[in-house]
Amino acid sequence: MRRLALFLFALCLALPAAAERKQTFGDLDVHYNAFNSSFLQPDIAAAVGLTRSKTQGVVNVAVLKAGKPSTAQVSGQVKNLLGQVTPLQFKQISEGEAIYYLAQFPFNEREMLNFTLNVQRADEAPHSFSFDQEFFPDE
Repeated sequence: MRRLALFLFALCLALPAAAERKQTFGDLDVHYNAFNSSFLQPDIAAAVGLTRSKTQGVVNVAVLKAGKPSTAQVSGQVKNLLGQVTPLQFKQISEGEAIYYLAQFPFNEREMLNFTLNVQRADEAPHSFSFDQEFFPDE
């Protein structure tokens, strides 16, 4: 699992569309990225129960409170340009001190998708934000 944490961190840094994707709410930082599931190595995808496919994407979210990994309730949805909405079902992945939230979503063709994410830590106020990203099926 340590390999997964390192891979996801490296992926956050390596993807041009994901350069410093972060929302800050006071001392709460939410780092996020979205990518095609085929970018994952088969063993890493299997270890966290993700499906590798040319038409499946992954959203990765990490929540930090005062710079330290934190648990949170993470939910959201993805919407295409036709207005079709797919709810995101996040699962928590914990490895040592690292905590990630992963969700998969389908896409059928080259398309621009709008993501809305909701993050709530313990009894604190919920926070929402949106971002757009274009996806391309692998050939």
